[in-house]
Amino acid sequence: MDTIFTRGPSLNIRLALALAMSVLLIVLDYKLDTFSTTRVFLNSLVSPVQYLANLPGQLLNASAQRLTSQQALIEENQQLTNRILLLNEKLQRFTVLEQENAKLRRLLDAPVRQNMRKMVAELMAVDNTPYSQQIVINKGAIDGVFLGQSVLDERGIVGQVMEVGSINSRVLLISDVTHSIPVRSVRNNSRFIASGGGAIDELYLSHVPHSADIREGDVLVSSGLGKVFPEGYPVAEVTRVVRDESRPFAQVNIEPLAKLNRLKFLLLLWPQDAPESPPVDGEVSSD
Repeated sequence: MDTIFTRGPSLNIRLALALAMSVLLIVLDYKLDTFSTTRVFLNSLVSPVQYLANLPGQLLNASAQRLTSQQALIEENQQLTNRILLLNEKLQRFTVLEQENAKLRRLLDAPVRQNMRKMVAELMAVDNTPYSQQIVINKGAIDGVFLGQSVLDERGIVGQVMEVGSINSRVLLISDVTHSIPVRSVRNNSRFIASGGGAIDELYLSHVPHSADIREGDVLVSSGLGKVFPEGYPVAEVTRVVRDESRPFAQVNIEPLAKLNRLKFLLLLWPQDAPESPPVDGEVSSD
């Protein structure tokens, strides 16, 4: 059965006609620019299709750029966070160094007699025994530390050396129950004995007569008796006076001026008559 496509010229003739028409159209367009308007119309007609064809690629590129920018922002944020942490750590160390520097300045500006040898020591450890008030400092026999040596902070007397090692020493605080120190009142020069009661922030005066002239707010300094602590260094302030006639003595509570619970840097004192290499054995005096 013949179809419509089998009628007419042969395929070779059709191909030749198509090639001739193509060459003719090319020559006319090149020489006379006949189809410029048609090309513009066809380009305008095809442009939406081109945009639609390019749209997936553009979307992929935009998404990739957005992901890249987000990743860069995340990395930059992490770097800034790390830098902030490092700067905060340095700031904390600078703050601690500034505080320690201020303490050292106050310590060196303490009212120490000019003719006294002195040395700055640092706290190493605190005795955890509840019935003992002792600390360990980082100076020992090789530094010339000796038994019974006076120890101060920037506010007042802290205690005395009770044990001496080669590179560290143990200090008995004035708040220890076994420690006593002769004191006098700055206001009227009355003399008393200040004893530790085991509490880090409280001492008491022993055997104070009811007639003794002492009142709250009086400042007590070392009297120099007993030849252990030099005279005139701050010790405590009177915080409470109870005169109960039913008791043989008045009850007087005092607060140490030295901050015994916040010690960091300490000052060791040598008296004028201290030997060059004092012995490290012997008992601790309890004045």
